Amino acid sequence: MSESYKSHVTSIWMGSLAQNLIGKRQNSKPLIRTRSAPAGQNEFMIPANMQNVFDEITQLTDTFCEKFLNNEYGCICRKLTAALCRKRPSPLLKGKILTWTAGIVYSAGWINFLGDKNQSPYMSTKELAENFGVGLSTMQGKKLQIQNALNLIPLDPDYTLSSRLAENPLVWMVEVNGFVMDMRTAPPEFQEAAFKKGLIPFIPEDKKKPKQEEIETLEFPSQKKRTAQSNNDHKAIYDGPTLFDGLEE
Repeated sequence: MSESYKSHVTSIWMGSLAQNLIGKRQNSKPLIRTRSAPAGQNEFMIPANMQNVFDEITQLTDTFCEKFLNNEYGCICRKLTAALCRKRPSPLLKGKILTWTAGIVYSAGWINFLGDKNQSPYMSTKELAENFGVGLSTMQGKKLQIQNALNLIPLDPDYTLSSRLAENPLVWMVEVNGFVMDMRTAPPEFQEAAFKKGLIPFIPEDKKKPKQEEIETLEFPSQKKRTAQSNNDHKAIYDGPTLFDGLEE
């Protein structure tokens, strides 16, 4: 875990403690947010009128994440796209598909600290915009729209990379009788109950925890077999024509 990541986690805990001691101020955004729904529930339910938009955007996010990031980021981008498709009305119905795609990938990266050089994979905001072939301010604007529409926060428990679930404290925060409890330190019977309700992804130190080899073999639904690439290949910045030449910004 990088220093900036640790620093952010610490600020969350301190802010949460202060709010518990002095109470939440009106109209202030929460520093923490527990999982919004049981894991896996309706994550990819797409309204019929949004299916074509979902397919078009996820084809682009799959392609980008496969080339520059990894499959975990591809899965998070699919979840974000599905959530946006379910909004009524969906913001994806207005604007260019390419800029929405860039904004979705940027949102996934912002949640998971993609711009932290000590994280892997790493890509700066500027490089992300360049690889999509869109304007930096345009991409940032779309990310802000997505953030507001889905009430996203850094380390968002609903959109954390699978390999980082264990180290993200927000994933383990569950409200019990009006108090937020960290399930990693809760009694076993509390952990079991939370897991059965889908409020935590696995029981800490339990066999249900996803194995690293399972995470590494995640595949996109449309992905074909290909030879393994090194981490450097995933992080390399493409300095030629973008994958999306011909599409308008």
